[in-house]
Amino acid sequence: MKLFPESAYLQLEFDKVKALLANYCQTEHARQKAQELRIHTRKDFIDVQLRQSFEYHQILQNGIYFPNDYILNLARELKLLGIPGAVLNGEEFMDLRKLAESMERLFRWFDAERKGAYSAMASVIANTYYEKAIIQMIDEVLDESGQVKDNASEDLKNIRMSLYKKRNELRRVFEKIVAKLNKQGYLAEIEESFMSGRRVVAVFAEQKRTVKGILHGESDSRKTAFVEPEETIELNNQVHELENDERKEVYRILRQLTTRLSAYSGLLLIYHGIVGDYDFIRAKAKLAADYRGEFPAVVDKAHVQLVQAYHPLLYIYNQRTKKPTIPTTITLDENSRILVISGPNAGGKTVTMKTVGLLQMMVQSGLLVPVHPSSQFGIFKQLMIHIGDTQSIEFELSTYSSHLLHMKHFMENANGKTLFFIDELGSGSDPNLGGAFAEVIMQELARKHAFGIVTTHYLNLKVMAGKTQGILNGAMAFDEKNLQPQYKLLIGKPGSSYTFSIAERIGLDKSLIRRARALVDEDQFRLDKLLNRTEQDLQDLQKREKELNQLMKENERLKREMQQVMDKERHRQQVEVLKEQNRVSEERISYLKDMERKLKQMLIEWRKEENKNKVIKQMDALLFKKDEKKVASKMQKKIDSRFAEIGGEIKVGDKVKMKRNHQVGEVMELRGKKAVVKIGLLPMQVDLADLVAVREKEEGETG
Repeated sequence: MKLFPESAYLQLEFDKVKALLANYCQTEHARQKAQELRIHTRKDFIDVQLRQSFEYHQILQNGIYFPNDYILNLARELKLLGIPGAVLNGEEFMDLRKLAESMERLFRWFDAERKGAYSAMASVIANTYYEKAIIQMIDEVLDESGQVKDNASEDLKNIRMSLYKKRNELRRVFEKIVAKLNKQGYLAEIEESFMSGRRVVAVFAEQKRTVKGILHGESDSRKTAFVEPEETIELNNQVHELENDERKEVYRILRQLTTRLSAYSGLLLIYHGIVGDYDFIRAKAKLAADYRGEFPAVVDKAHVQLVQAYHPLLYIYNQRTKKPTIPTTITLDENSRILVISGPNAGGKTVTMKTVGLLQMMVQSGLLVPVHPSSQFGIFKQLMIHIGDTQSIEFELSTYSSHLLHMKHFMENANGKTLFFIDELGSGSDPNLGGAFAEVIMQELARKHAFGIVTTHYLNLKVMAGKTQGILNGAMAFDEKNLQPQYKLLIGKPGSSYTFSIAERIGLDKSLIRRARALVDEDQFRLDKLLNRTEQDLQDLQKREKELNQLMKENERLKREMQQVMDKERHRQQVEVLKEQNRVSEERISYLKDMERKLKQMLIEWRKEENKNKVIKQMDALLFKKDEKKVASKMQKKIDSRFAEIGGEIKVGDKVKMKRNHQVGEVMELRGKKAVVKIGLLPMQVDLADLVAVREKEEGETG
């Protein structure tokens, strides 16, 4: 998922969720996965991740043992195993053996029945296999404590046998020497010790030259000297040489074992990852238990349907402090893509918005979420958020300038797979101007089919949300009696900011509140009437536009049919018919133009005229030529009753009558032998020969 801005995961506190998840991880592999938790957009991947978390959550709830108690981090050992010439020691081999043992237990745990019951968890090991040769190889060479066995090689067996004999011989000789020197009173309290791996006697410093042998050193107090007796020098040499041979042979055996085991370095690396993956799944299940996480349905489209959803971090905090957490229920779909939340400050608008955003990120990351299981989450490819003061000193941007820059990015990049969140849309500017821009921004986001939540105090946005398709109102409930927010979202109606109620709550002078309320009440009443009338007008206008569009479509159909008839006639007629058609074509074109002008005039009258039947009759007569001559005669009589012909030269500003259709208009411009005449609201160009100057008759004038 693409985030804007990059800090969106911080603003929605996704980083805190990742930190809580990392705390439950025991292996370095799992911790790294938690820290690098990605938000995915592929439904198949998200489904598997969610189901794995859910299955492990069931295992924990039912108290079932799952064999993933292996927590060693062997990244270094596995890296060495893959390097030619590297040699692992016995302890490191035993750690690898524990890894193989852990995999053996995992494969044994997933029997046929459990593979069916926990199919998502079983998929972790689906593409690998258990190799028993790894443990066999190690057991052939090392014992339980990680020491190389005597029979690891024939040479080692012989060396250790000789070493055993020489050490026994050295022990017997040394014991005789100690007994002899002890009788002579030469030995210090400790009697004997080891220096540089060789057995020595501890004599008083003044006797060091009395005892024949090699002086190896003295104590810090210089009261004791350490002497290797002459009789044991050769035996010590032989033991030292055999120990050297033993070390060389052990090193050779371990190097050989490392080389043999390196053939499985890739498989062991996979094992290590699998153990880390199960640790990560376990961490997700443990975290889900903290906030009562559930496994919701996921659909491969833009969709939000949260039922009884909680903010996970708020839920954990309230659990510790023994406070209740109020859930929210929200649905955003194709018909209602944008939710406008209004209500008082500190009423929970921003928390509600953050809840939706955080839960969406968690689901697409494969985390269980605190919602009712009937909830449905869609998949979004980008998430945009604008919360709080974004004033930038570095770029010399005001709060509102930065706000508009963010909105510019929203409008340019939003699409049907975008989920956006805007806190206090349009704030930071003049309420009227900011509100106007806020409307435009919401219209553009709605036009691009983006999904999102907007919080606002602007009344015009609340009105717009109630009248615009795809946008709906929501309000945070407020207990006006007790002046307490209820942190509950109500869908379908806008909310008040409860300005006066909050003013009373903080103890503002009641006379000031009354004066302010008096100033607002009248305007509020007028605004309510205006909104109601506007709503009715909008509905009427939509109905009229629909009817008019139908009439216009019918007119276009008639014109097309007429054109088809004319085309057929042209093909059938002979030269004489063509000449006759040429003669009448000018009149026909003039008729069509006049008909088009009349239709436009009727469209204008339709919007103004309350009596729709009158306009419909005019349209019917025009389109179907019913009683055309009768209508023309009536129109002529009506014009003659109001206007008298005066003749003479026609000038700009004169009222004129068209001889052909008896319409009266005003001359706006003269163009040679033609005049531009304004009839009603539409100007048209007419030959001067078709016009006659008229004047309006005075009251009582006849003839």
